[in-house]
Amino acid sequence: MNENNNAELVFLPLGGCGEIGMNLNAYGYGPEEDRRWILIDVGVTFGGEDTPGIDLITPDPSFFEDKGDLIDAIFLTHAHEDHIGAIGLLLPRLQTRAPIYATPFTAHLAQAKLIERGLKQVSINVIPLEGEVEAGPFKVRYITLTHSIPEPNALSLETPLGTILHTGDWKIDPDPQLGETTDIEGLTALGDKGVVAMVCDSTNVFVEGESGSEGVVRENLIKLIGSLTGRIAVTTFASNVARVASVIEAARLAGRSVCLVGRSMHKVTDAAVATGVIETLPDLIDEEAAGSLPDDNLLFLCTGSQGEARAALGRISRDDHRHISLGDGDTVIFSSRVIPGNEKGIFEMQNALAEKGVRIITDRMTEGPIHVSGHPARDELRRMYSWVRPKIAVPVHGERRHIVEHAAYAKSLQVGQAVTPRNGDMIRLAPGDAKIIDTVPNGRLYLDGNRLVPAESEGLKERRGLSQWGYVSVSVAIDEDGDVVDGPLIAARGLSETDGRSADESLIDVDEAAEEALNGLKKRKRLDDEDVERALVRAVKRQCERTFGRKPIVDVSVLRV
Repeated sequence: MNENNNAELVFLPLGGCGEIGMNLNAYGYGPEEDRRWILIDVGVTFGGEDTPGIDLITPDPSFFEDKGDLIDAIFLTHAHEDHIGAIGLLLPRLQTRAPIYATPFTAHLAQAKLIERGLKQVSINVIPLEGEVEAGPFKVRYITLTHSIPEPNALSLETPLGTILHTGDWKIDPDPQLGETTDIEGLTALGDKGVVAMVCDSTNVFVEGESGSEGVVRENLIKLIGSLTGRIAVTTFASNVARVASVIEAARLAGRSVCLVGRSMHKVTDAAVATGVIETLPDLIDEEAAGSLPDDNLLFLCTGSQGEARAALGRISRDDHRHISLGDGDTVIFSSRVIPGNEKGIFEMQNALAEKGVRIITDRMTEGPIHVSGHPARDELRRMYSWVRPKIAVPVHGERRHIVEHAAYAKSLQVGQAVTPRNGDMIRLAPGDAKIIDTVPNGRLYLDGNRLVPAESEGLKERRGLSQWGYVSVSVAIDEDGDVVDGPLIAARGLSETDGRSADESLIDVDEAAEEALNGLKKRKRLDDEDVERALVRAVKRQCERTFGRKPIVDVSVLRV
């Protein structure tokens, strides 16, 4: 790798700096006019109540849509949805033939994402743990870490202007149950050689101490499950294969057969077996046969810990599952945390289960933890900085408050410089001090049906308005002389009854306001559709605000006869 005197080493986040999730990171090397790029992770975040009809949200990659031939490779650090979930959605937009690299477990799940989106011709290049790849001016090496999913990796990016460590998601777990422990020796050796910048996970920067170990969780699950009677359902994140294995082991020791419930649970365990993360699974019982077992000999391992309506536990809570039901004397264990924003769905599901007489056990109720985070708390961050000793700290994977606090914490650990990136900030890491040198187009794309649309698209704005304010349609027929032949006819959706009147009766005032607006227009004005529409929209909105306290979306249809 020959150094170019005009070359710069830059970092560009397009997702993950301002939110926890939706990660898309880019590193560039070279002069501005001939810069080569690699991308790290292509993830999603999920829709919520403020995005009706939207399940998946991706970063906007438009900056790279005319630079496909400048992308030398795409690297995936691990298999969580916020790191690989958009690979099949965004790859066609990038218009690149750059190779995609991932370790075996991640590659298995990412390949399925590509196939799901019709990209069967694209193959993931499987790289071994601790493997190395040269991609243009970058020499990339995978470094083993621990997290809440198999095969989490940091990436060492060696360039002529120095080395960057991109941590991905991580924690320091001395007993992860599956896979290797953190490669402390490799990280320390990297620090000894010199690291220009560490681009690092900020998720738990406000949490003192350490995140905790999966080994401790296994011990506590064994104790808890062994103490219970009746049917047991355990819900956890399907991607946490170590946790899944711990639940299966706890069930075995308690004399219980395990039934996996939920598509993701089967998909991830199948991937773990196929790639050797788990050598074999014990004999599992299928859903149809589960009903034949005594209650004290059965454990359901379910998806749905975040209250997802279509996941297994959500359907069970509504008596909407074909084969499985829970009731009085049964127990549901939440071996998971409440992700902010999911509280409403989780608590509604727990209440529905409680109504059936099901006992709910969460992490807050047990003497020892039955869930631990997959992200580093402050003591773990301190240890990572002591090993790597970067000149520059670049916090990512967090909301603004996480990133600002992480930068301050890094400086307290004697890191010389810390930057606080936002999505779209192009940061020069070398030569010289770190500096934001440009801001590029960035944002979010929403998966609406099978199409990616901008967050500000008119259809989504209208949908939000419909869900919040309601909808009124007004139709009127006007002849060539400007006389009203029929109407105005009013129909409404999403507006409540008022003062004991039915919905139709509540619209009488709106009917009268629309008719008055039409009568108030001179005939020549009624010959112009825009004048008619403007008058009716104004009158209907005003009356709806008086009657219902809302200004709905108003749609006017003018028929000329």
